[in-house]
Amino acid sequence: MSTARHERPGVYSSYDASAVISGSGSGGVVGLAAKGGKDTAGRLYVLSRYEDAVNQFGAEDGLSALARVLFLNGAAQVKAVPVAAEEGYDTAFALLQGEEDISIVVCDSVQLSVQQKLRESVHSASEARRERIAVVQGGGEEDVSQLTARAQALNSERVVLAAPAGKDGAAAAAVAGVIAAERDPAVPLGGAVLQGLDGIERSFDDTELDTLIQGGVTPLEYTLGQVSVVRGVTTRTKSGDASDSTWRELTTIRIVDDVIPTVRNALRSRFRRAKNTEQSRGAIRSQVIMELENKLAREIITGYSGVNVRADEEEPTVCLVEFSFTVAHGLNQIWISAHITV
Repeated sequence: MSTARHERPGVYSSYDASAVISGSGSGGVVGLAAKGGKDTAGRLYVLSRYEDAVNQFGAEDGLSALARVLFLNGAAQVKAVPVAAEEGYDTAFALLQGEEDISIVVCDSVQLSVQQKLRESVHSASEARRERIAVVQGGGEEDVSQLTARAQALNSERVVLAAPAGKDGAAAAAVAGVIAAERDPAVPLGGAVLQGLDGIERSFDDTELDTLIQGGVTPLEYTLGQVSVVRGVTTRTKSGDASDSTWRELTTIRIVDDVIPTVRNALRSRFRRAKNTEQSRGAIRSQVIMELENKLAREIITGYSGVNVRADEEEPTVCLVEFSFTVAHGLNQIWISAHITV
């Protein structure tokens, strides 16, 4: 995968992935763009608890309600931008895009055009080394075919589409909070209980669930008095016009967003003023291996190979670092086969 060359010193990264075809901490910071916050639209507010939202926007404000759901589900901090009208989402996304520490962005709008703008914003931020994932929800009246069509129109490994919809973006906020709270990126989202939701508007049978999951929709269900995630997937189901399940599991992009920034940050902090010599490159290789071994020990990846560090033949100030790794897969199903003797 090619990357644009920049003159600014730093550690840059790129990645690609392929599916197997043959062969045997605390919560994160969530960005929130939502309607509400009378007379405060277009400004970014840092909320450390629900009471901060109440003090800023009022207890009855829709933005405060979404902040409450985010905190209930594990978000450590919310960076909120109130939106007064549809055109205000552009400003909100731009403000959130510039923030360094956001890991998840949630939006209350069910307008596809707004959600597509959010998709472009999280892609731009991720390309600028501010990796993040967006969570949105479908319209309340959308059926299975409409939901999968929406997912196809988004088609991104960085966008999660939750369904059925919650009130004013509540379902998306709950899912975003749970994702932000999970410190281990390899743990699947399926089975996670969502707080702050008063049931869901509809349920799906097994056939509909199959269609939704295969179509890039993260379905929710209500059982035993609790709302939970059936299976966490991204809307990325195609590469071009071809079906591609490589990025379907949400854990895949979350592991990528854990491993690559970890390696990048380690190299940036330790080799800020280093020489591009064989000795330095050897130290860089050792550091990369150490970081990958740590991820291997934590079962975030299941293996790595091809750690290669070399000087760029065309640009003597550039050091090229290459490696490959295999993501750990979540456990979604257990099949029991019983052999009975009578």
